[in-house]
Amino acid sequence: MAATGRLIAVEGGEGAGKSTQAARLAATLGAELSREPGGTPLGEEVRRLLLDPAFAPLGDRTELMLMLAARAEHLAERIEPALAAGRSVVVDRFQGSTLAYQGYGRGLPLEEVRLACRLAAGGREADLNVLIDVPVDIGTSRRTAAPDRIEAADGGFHERVRQGFLAEAVGDPARWLVVDGSAPPDQVADAIAAGVRSRLDLGTARLS
Repeated sequence: MAATGRLIAVEGGEGAGKSTQAARLAATLGAELSREPGGTPLGEEVRRLLLDPAFAPLGDRTELMLMLAARAEHLAERIEPALAAGRSVVVDRFQGSTLAYQGYGRGLPLEEVRLACRLAAGGREADLNVLIDVPVDIGTSRRTAAPDRIEAADGGFHERVRQGFLAEAVGDPARWLVVDGSAPPDQVADAIAAGVRSRLDLGTARLS
């Protein structure tokens, strides 16, 4: 067991299957599972507000600040204590989503978003970001419920988000693992597990 745990973020656009795959990865690795926004009582309340269509339109900077307030609480109350105790955490969305959605998608200045992310997280970054990439039309076709406030944005927004994720992965390949999310779920899960173990040099060991 490592002296401190590992933080693995599972990222992707709407309909990528990241929530399912995050849960499978956490179970495979014996890690804690959480999500953003969310993970704490405050974070879950922020999530409800952010996704509620009744609050559309919401200012882009307001959206960013709410996301980051939830992250600061999540890190302080749940993620950092787990990592310090040697327990690893798989989180469904983290900093990559903020950059993709609020930076590339909403058009806020990327360097300002990066700086705000560093401030909210105290410099904490994921040890590995797993991007489950699917074309926007495939993700949209998988929707089975009425869209939330962010899902309801137009296709141009979601394409910018997808390209933002891919740009971040290309720009920092050591911290990103890209997996084709259009494959069957079992194949996606196997590719993620193998990639995570290889990138973090885990072999067949569990993380916690």
